[in-house]
Amino acid sequence: MLTLICIILSVAVFQTALALAATFNSIFGETGRRWAMACTKAPMIDLMLGLFTWIPWIILGIAFGWRGVIGSIIGQVIGLFIWITGHEMANREAAAGPRIVKTLNRTVGRWQNHLALWVTAVAFPGFLFIRLMEVALWPALVALLRFPKYDQAKWVNITRQKFSGLIGHDLIWCLYCDWMTGVYSLGAEMLRSVESFWCPIRFYDGKKCDNCKLDFPDIDGGWVAADGTMQQVTETLEGMYGGTGERAWFGHPVRMTVNGKSI
Repeated sequence: MLTLICIILSVAVFQTALALAATFNSIFGETGRRWAMACTKAPMIDLMLGLFTWIPWIILGIAFGWRGVIGSIIGQVIGLFIWITGHEMANREAAAGPRIVKTLNRTVGRWQNHLALWVTAVAFPGFLFIRLMEVALWPALVALLRFPKYDQAKWVNITRQKFSGLIGHDLIWCLYCDWMTGVYSLGAEMLRSVESFWCPIRFYDGKKCDNCKLDFPDIDGGWVAADGTMQQVTETLEGMYGGTGERAWFGHPVRMTVNGKSI
């Protein structure tokens, strides 16, 4: 029991200190500002997110077993609430003014709103897995198939900390959504190329086509009709990927040209 308590307290202190350093990076001068800027986008944001979440789980889990994992999670939650409370106290005027949490508490109920937020937090490991695939597996497809390279920092980053009046509770959840949306959008962008490369065939279910075409525009932009033939499929593949052409999904900007040059 004493070991578990020590783990919880140690992680809580570490998380709080790390959060304070990120929040008040300006006290470290120009070096601190540059460090903070680098940590808001990939690849550094992956390391920072790891320090706030899964890295303590792994290290302390190896060292102390289940107590290390459970203690890490509890300590992180405590550190989170310490930072939220401190940040809102340091921004009393904004805390007293209009806020997302106040509005949604009134709209759906306080406990429903807060419980629902923690339900969304359970999805974090899933998004973390997607992010791992983007980092670890996509480069292999780039090398093997000449799929497009991406500047992942343009998707995986956080910027909502710059929004005036966004503090404490609202800020931390908005940053979670900020990161999560970028990870999902980058994953969808990569999947467009994967799906169009291997399976450019429309679904027989017309409603599924309608539902999916927002994320996979090639459904209406080049895929073979569900009642088509394999000859049409192979001709589509040869037309889209034959020779030394582009390997991106059909509607990707690299396929657009002006006077024969990509734009």
